[in-house]
Amino acid sequence: MKSIEKLHSANNAGKYICVGLDTDSKKLPNHLASVKKPVVEFNKKIIEATKNSAAAYKLNLAFYESEGIKGLEDLEETLSFIPENILTIADGKRGDIGNTSNLYARSIFDHFKFDAATLNPYMGQDSLEPFLSYSDKFNFILVLTSNPGSEDFQKQKLQSGSFLYQEVIKKIHTWNKNLNCGIVFGATNLAELRENVSLIDELPLLIPGVGAQGGSLEHVTNLLFTAKINSFVINVSRGIIQKSLGENFADAAKNELVTLNKIIIQNSHLKK
Repeated sequence: MKSIEKLHSANNAGKYICVGLDTDSKKLPNHLASVKKPVVEFNKKIIEATKNSAAAYKLNLAFYESEGIKGLEDLEETLSFIPENILTIADGKRGDIGNTSNLYARSIFDHFKFDAATLNPYMGQDSLEPFLSYSDKFNFILVLTSNPGSEDFQKQKLQSGSFLYQEVIKKIHTWNKNLNCGIVFGATNLAELRENVSLIDELPLLIPGVGAQGGSLEHVTNLLFTAKINSFVINVSRGIIQKSLGENFADAAKNELVTLNKIIIQNSHLKK
């Protein structure tokens, strides 16, 4: 099954929440301190509790790479728990040139066997081409992010009258020859999302920024369904995996995911 098919299958089943497994080894439930592999055990329990309702799992590579060899082993083992039919996203925001980019793509797609990657387009098409050449994989390319620093470059107005992030969207359409490109568009940029619905067109979206960063799940999904955009995943990390840090953490994560899905389903029904 191609990666995009996994995304479509989840969306068709009414699943739109991507569970962010941004697991901080220093912020785990106390009762896991005596376990041999606390991060792995935590992730395994979260996956077991949420796999029936999750549209995707996104693993921010920094949380694993920062732990060295042990962290990479934790990453590999965590991926083995995720059902084959659920989209997995490597969030490393890669984007380099030549052999470096080739090796990044090989690491993410061939070694770890992720379904999708997040990419930084700052260095241009040749820096992304090794990822885009994997026609069965998928790539979410940074367009407009949720952090305050997005104002520095992404929202700069060009002489043409358009913003830089809009030019990136236009470029992505030209790069999308294998139909394996999507975009990252932060939930905190609701006005910009509304204004660029036609420009985004059919590019699938990965939407961070809901919850702790201030984005509204209700507002984002209301906008998307009103615009007849149905191919997207909304990432929630801390809001799910850190809903509880007690012994009930897995159940708390499951219940929060169910609650979020109910909000989305209600919004989708209102727009039919």
